[in-house]
Formats: sequence, structure tokens, C-alpha cells
Amino acid sequence: MGRSGESKAVKYLKKKGYKIIEKNYTTSVGEIDVIALSGEVWVFAEVKTRADETFGLPSEAVTPRKQNKYRLVAMQFLNAKDIYDEPMRFDVIEVINGEINHIENAF
Repeated sequence: MGRSGESKAVKYLKKKGYKIIEKNYTTSVGEIDVIALSGEVWVFAEVKTRADETFGLPSEAVTPRKQNKYRLVAMQFLNAKDIYDEPMRFDVIEVINGEINHIENAF
């Protein structure tokens, strides 16, 4: 279900004009589902997919620990690409029963 949600999220972002740079960027620290550019802003997006809200909203699974890992992996990506002093943000894209809820600047 997760890969299906990520595919839907990528299509959604492309439709909104985002340029997809990386999918499933992985380091020893963790993984970022989607790295994209929205204009000049680097967007690091966590995609959470659920069939329904029985166990809460998907975004509620993005814990402070997960957020810290995301920040570290993002910094590793930016350093590896020699990208400095560029605007960036962290988004969560919920896919609930096939529907997208995009939370910009989620953390």
C-alpha cells in the first residue's frame, strides 16, 4: 500500500508543478519518500498511506523522532549535492483511501 500511495503522491506533486528530484532517497540514517522542487524551495515529503482513519490520521504517525530523522537525512542530501542556503520545507502527504491531503510545512 505504501508504494501505491507514494506513486499517487508523486503524480499529485507533478500535477501541481513540482519537479521531482529523488524518490526513496536513503542514507544510513533513514529515508525520505520524495524530494522535489517547488519553484526554488526544496521540499522533503513524507508520504503516509492508510486505507481509512481507524487508527488515526496518517500524519499522526510522523512522530518527533521521525521528524528529526527526516531533518538529518535532508541535511545529508543537501550536503551531498553541495546545496547551501536554499529555502526548504518538510511536508506530509496523507493518502487516505486513495484521496490526497497535502500538508505543507508540516514540521
